[in-house]
Amino acid sequence: MTQVAPTLPAPMPPSTIDLAAVFAAQAEQAAREAELRPANKDRLFDALTAAGISHVTVTFDGEGDSGQIESIAAWAGETAVAFPAVEIPYAAITWDSPEVEMRQLSLEDVVEQLAYDFLSDTHGGWGKNTRAFWG
Repeated sequence: MTQVAPTLPAPMPPSTIDLAAVFAAQAEQAAREAELRPANKDRLFDALTAAGISHVTVTFDGEGDSGQIESIAAWAGETAVAFPAVEIPYAAITWDSPEVEMRQLSLEDVVEQLAYDFLSDTHGGWGKNTRAFWG
């Protein structure tokens, strides 16, 4: 029996990828998202206050880039309450468009989106078995 050594494709030459441009685009995207976050957070907190919600608990787990939010709970003082069925404006951007897109999202969806944003900003690799609280 004859063994055949596997062949691999030639590596891409370094000149075909402009890493500086990739990192610059990533930094620009992060800066644009950071500019939108305070107004999104203010709209969320105003809506939570109007609904009588005093704080929100977000439970997540993760390791590396495979984390996820496990639960989101709303509280009025010491009492767990349901999120009201209301939507608020949420400003978002995508990689393929320079325009800000206003979306109507539920309060719980905005909490989830902002939680993912804050996790990404502060814990690029997330932490194992961690709990975060905002509100």
